[in-house]
Amino acid sequence: MQQIEIKSLKNVGLDTLYLAFKEAFKDYEMQLTKSELNAMLHRRGFITDLSFGAFEKDKLVSFTFNGIGFYNDLKTAYDTGTGTIENYRGKGLATRIFNYSLPYLKKANIKIYLLEVLQHNTKAFSIYQNLGFKIKRAFNYFIQENEKIKLSDKQLKQNYFIKTIDLPDYEIMSNILDFVPSWQNSFESIKRTLEGFIILGAFNEQELVGYCILESKSGDITQIAVNKSDRRNGLGSLLLKEALAHNQHHSLKIINTPVDCHSITKFLEAQNIGISGKQYEMIMEI
Repeated sequence: MQQIEIKSLKNVGLDTLYLAFKEAFKDYEMQLTKSELNAMLHRRGFITDLSFGAFEKDKLVSFTFNGIGFYNDLKTAYDTGTGTIENYRGKGLATRIFNYSLPYLKKANIKIYLLEVLQHNTKAFSIYQNLGFKIKRAFNYFIQENEKIKLSDKQLKQNYFIKTIDLPDYEIMSNILDFVPSWQNSFESIKRTLEGFIILGAFNEQELVGYCILESKSGDITQIAVNKSDRRNGLGSLLLKEALAHNQHHSLKIINTPVDCHSITKFLEAQNIGISGKQYEMIMEI
């Protein structure tokens, strides 16, 4: 094995990034095409200059793709993908990459490092704990094939209706939500690739009382919510039905809902969209 060099991913092309990503995550449940990876990186604020990898000669064998944005009004680096090709695991490359990146992130005035890790990935979780990360929230994620989703056929009351809309005032939408969205589902992330989203609004006469935001190519529902006072009227099910009609993917995904938000869990389970797995949101000051 040749000597490993850690360096920035600046000027590294998408083909190289995708080849390493595909190899590192070949055993994962969710597989991405190159175009899906590109869209994901763009949505999550990926910056090549502040992302880093381990190279054996010209081969990228381990990497951390960093997104840069704001979290609780603080400039933040978000781990939008860390992986190591199988034959290079167990050599501490992820830790080396992270430690190498810290001076560059500090120089860029990054205050917080944020990431998510699958709860069953105990090895990665242990690495992050040892680096000083703390659990911020525990998340569920849901994946279900379109044809297996069971929707309520409840009829809307006469004064309710659903239509596609542009992205309205964030404050109005935030007041409908039961929880603060994770990084990849935030309004900041949605705005980066707004052209890829379908936004459905549920109205009581002219008042927005619910909405659903869908990335149609990936089947990813980033946000879905209904005002508490307007629930149990079939609005959530109809928003989901409309999302399915616009979905270009074979399944729907709802990623990163807090485990203690029982309302969203019960709603999704009622549509035969059960919990597929769990993640931790972890954070560290740098």
